[in-house]
Amino acid sequence: MSALRTGGWSVRPSFVPHGPTNDVTLLADERGLTQLAGIPDVAWQTPWAELATLQLVRDARTMALFATAAGVRYCWRNASLDEYEEWREVVIAHGGVVTRRRRRVGVFAVIAILLLTSFAGGIAAMFTGSSSDSAELTAARGVNLTLNDLPSGWHDATSLQPVLSILAPAPGQVITSSSTPTTAPAVGSVWARAVHQFESCMGVSKAKDRVFGAAGQMPDYQVSSPVFAASASFVPEVVSTTQYYATTAMVKRDTAEMSSPTFGACFAATNASLLVAGFPAGTAQAGTAPIAWRPTTFVRGWSRAGVVTITVPIAAAQLHLVTVVVTSGHFEVTLMALVDSWPGGEHLVTNLVNTLLARVTSTSSTAV
Repeated sequence: MSALRTGGWSVRPSFVPHGPTNDVTLLADERGLTQLAGIPDVAWQTPWAELATLQLVRDARTMALFATAAGVRYCWRNASLDEYEEWREVVIAHGGVVTRRRRRVGVFAVIAILLLTSFAGGIAAMFTGSSSDSAELTAARGVNLTLNDLPSGWHDATSLQPVLSILAPAPGQVITSSSTPTTAPAVGSVWARAVHQFESCMGVSKAKDRVFGAAGQMPDYQVSSPVFAASASFVPEVVSTTQYYATTAMVKRDTAEMSSPTFGACFAATNASLLVAGFPAGTAQAGTAPIAWRPTTFVRGWSRAGVVTITVPIAAAQLHLVTVVVTSGHFEVTLMALVDSWPGGEHLVTNLVNTLLARVTSTSSTAV
């Protein structure tokens, strides 16, 4: 094959601690993939035989090249598609996968994503954002995770299209109940199947289901954090979504349904099904044995969780999707985490659960 050289890439994580991550040039030839970065240029060359799970992903304006080397998952991202076809040929020639990342609205409609993380009723649609920051909205913003809650080396991965961005609304987007057009999900759609999966797992009718069904209610405000990822790879990832409800009675009624012993496993399995739907058909899979999990908590408040395995094309090994719900007072918070081992990731998720509980149970404990 003839050599291919393209500039304008960024890379995450860096090849060496505190190394260059921008203004990267990639070269592909018969021997392997070479990265040039830094001033002056430093070259890192990796033979094709040492690169695993090679994947090229494009969306409407950008492309991203993924590869695993020495157990680390790297992502090179380019804001130009000028040489996309050339890189497509390179990836295919070396046994990689080429996919097109669909916009979230094309996966199963925006409403499905919003409802999944908001515990709203299954017949509701998308809500409009609010530009005014009330005291309640300010409080909701203050609950969500920030980089200060995570170990050193984590970063905001939103621009790199992390896996959890398939499920979570855009970071900082304010969703309110001030505008509520309604639509029923199409029969047989991904969203309709996911709702049926959850209600069958829980043994609850659509009429009585407060999580996805007709008995659901709308929060006054909903806002999400960015998706954060560890620097060493895209996994682990975490994201939180906080809702503020008009009355504490609304939260108590939701909490009563979610206190079912089966909720944690059922909710995790439903999330996994919707997450898998965000990838091209046949390239991702959800496990069939979700488990319920009770985080060890040290503060007041209520929490339930579940864990399920998933396989996705951008990871070399099986992953674990963890979903946690925290409630107290006017707040309901969803924490989602993607980890490469379980219970290996339990300590990280437990710490984040306690952080969120501390915030929703204290008017003075907020994110900074």
